[in-house]
Amino acid sequence: METVEPLNQHKAKRMVAKIREMTIDDLADVFHLGEQLFLANKAPNTYRTWDEYEVTDLFYSDTEYCLVAEYDNRIIGFALGTIIAKARSAWKYGYLLWLGVAPGFQRTGIAERLFQRFKSLMLQEGVRILVVDMDADNTKALGFFEEQGFGNPQEHIYLTMNLDHERQRLKKKTNGAA
Repeated sequence: METVEPLNQHKAKRMVAKIREMTIDDLADVFHLGEQLFLANKAPNTYRTWDEYEVTDLFYSDTEYCLVAEYDNRIIGFALGTIIAKARSAWKYGYLLWLGVAPGFQRTGIAERLFQRFKSLMLQEGVRILVVDMDADNTKALGFFEEQGFGNPQEHIYLTMNLDHERQRLKKKTNGAA
């Protein structure tokens, strides 16, 4: 464990946080922390949503790329990622899907330490490019990742279609034909 100097000047105390590989016992804590951080009403158009399947699928498929930050026997942050290997390509891509830190511990260097450990794992695996994505309006996350060395931000457009309207239309059509 190492001592972390808080970046936030409002945090007067020093804290010791451990960055380690996530274990099965951490799943519930990581899931509940993510529920606090990744609210659907704040990003209703994202193609990925925070749910129990997202967390468990990543954990069971890529355990070694799922990290947690622990302070005082409590999970205060996490980084969940994977490696994408494309067919007929020698390149491997590291993909950091989720990075979160509990509100009381934000701006203390925990996110940076989680990311640096994730990046170190990707380097060991021979990854050539790291990828993250976020809502274009998330300037806080954009600033963080630019500080970590990411560049060339691209805005993407994701369209959604509410199929409930189509379902209702088809139901009326089916009921009318009966």
